[in-house]
Amino acid sequence: MADTPVNTPVVTIPAQEASSLRASDPCVFVILGASGDLTKRLLLPALYNLAQQKRLPENFAILGYALADYDEEGFRQKLAGALHEFSCDGGRPELVEWIRQRSYFINSDFENPEGLATLKSRLAEIDKKYGAGGNALFYLATIPRFFLELPQRLAALGLLRQDNGCWRRLIIEKPFGRDRATARELNLGLAKILGEDQIYRIDHYLGKETVQNILAFRFANGIFEPIWNRRYIDNVQITVAEAVGVELRAAYYERFGALRDMVPNHVFQLVELTAMEPPISFEANAVRNEQMKILEALQWIEPENISECIVRGQYTRANDGSAVGYREEPGVKPDSNTETYVALELHLDNWRWAGVPFYVRTGKRLTRRDTEITIRFRRAPMQLFRETDISRLSPNALTLQIQPAEGVQLTFDAKVPGPEMQLGHVAMHFAYADYFGDVCRTGYETLLYDCMLGDATLFRRADMVETAWNAVEPAVEYFDAHPGEGLVTYPAFSAGPKEADHMLNRAGRNWHAIG
Repeated sequence: MADTPVNTPVVTIPAQEASSLRASDPCVFVILGASGDLTKRLLLPALYNLAQQKRLPENFAILGYALADYDEEGFRQKLAGALHEFSCDGGRPELVEWIRQRSYFINSDFENPEGLATLKSRLAEIDKKYGAGGNALFYLATIPRFFLELPQRLAALGLLRQDNGCWRRLIIEKPFGRDRATARELNLGLAKILGEDQIYRIDHYLGKETVQNILAFRFANGIFEPIWNRRYIDNVQITVAEAVGVELRAAYYERFGALRDMVPNHVFQLVELTAMEPPISFEANAVRNEQMKILEALQWIEPENISECIVRGQYTRANDGSAVGYREEPGVKPDSNTETYVALELHLDNWRWAGVPFYVRTGKRLTRRDTEITIRFRRAPMQLFRETDISRLSPNALTLQIQPAEGVQLTFDAKVPGPEMQLGHVAMHFAYADYFGDVCRTGYETLLYDCMLGDATLFRRADMVETAWNAVEPAVEYFDAHPGEGLVTYPAFSAGPKEADHMLNRAGRNWHAIG
């Protein structure tokens, strides 16, 4: 496949306001699986946003690799089309052209030795052309089957070797294994061919501004830091709700389900950031060491406690008929026992959080898309109000809203104007868009930028991946052995199964409303 001539003019990014952050290191961004939705909907728009913010260097290029029905020019056309369709501003022509000219493509499958040999030679040519200094970032936008096989093939060709001061890094999307054993197998296999500092296990939830802001919110504000403990907090609730169904991912979802798919990664990472102790710095391992302590403190959910601590649900047809049930989705078995919803009561065995339940829930086809963390504080004493008509005081709540609208909400009671002592529930709301502008992001910008800089703060370490499985492994094994036990249903576009409400009601609590 012919390369673009070396004397092809290079388009430069148009001048704009200077960013306070420097451009990333020179590199070639290799996308393995470049023909998929992840590339066109998220990776390319994220790179476009980074280029717009002047965070990509002039010494930058993209090399796509996939088995497709188009050649290099076809890839460039699809790239431009994706940027026009999925970038927030419709794709500024000069910026789209800047990215398009720096994009190359190899049409081959991952098991073709000739295709991989071409990858090696093309990477060397592109690196030389753009002066990338031998730096290369390999993004596995592939199915999990290739998470170990493909890096092994790259290593055999010497593509992961770091010589003469250059770096070679590998990004893997979750899932990191299907259970503790397969997670460990993947980690051990990767450790034979890569250093841990070369492996970036990505979770796009950690690219959300509010997720990163949890640390700033907790540790930079003297109002909240002293009360972030069991003396003042009654319970913590974490919700990761999706309105969409399984869509076209039935083959994957039937093997994983909501528990495996979401809890050991997305959900636990939110638990870690909410519960961790202050790190000594924002250096990557300082932060991850404190997150690791939370994972180690998570009490395992033993089989004898499953009925009290876990609710599994599966969505059925919507009451108004606007959506089919999970078992009616294409590719789903008509008698499937795969859960599309899971709620858990978790406890941390440490000093700060002893006795404070963490209620977490995640599911598909719920009321709306909503990811948030709600801190419910202990109620104030009733003595002062016992001679009034007030029968109960509402708990104060602090909600960190992560998506779709990023913000913070604080709810508390205030007196209703009038001669009688009546309280009304009021809310103070801070929206990121109102204060800092509505900046369009995919959630991948920060993660890709950090990876190019070698900052692993927001990425999973091998020991964290394996330890995260520990807390849910007994439950995973139990449900594998008893697939239909305890599985309940809920209508599509509802708040989930009533049994999840009962789990909190037993202790006199209730879920914070979705949305």
